Amino acid sequence: MGSTTDKISGKTNELAGKAKQAVGKATGDNEMRAKGTVQEAKGKAQVAEGTAKEKIKGVVDRM
Repeated sequence: MGSTTDKISGKTNELAGKAKQAVGKATGDNEMRAKGTVQEAKGKAQVAEGTAKEKIKGVVDRM
């Protein structure tokens, strides 16, 4: 995936994870909260990957 795609997918996963956590908290469903936490972390990792790809591309482009 490209850096922009990674960032968009990451933000989508972050938001979905936060929503799952909120639903889990509201309903007392600890499994849903845990799944939301994992999904949010996955999203943050995707955003970080996209950012790293942009930085690497910027260095390569300057060479």
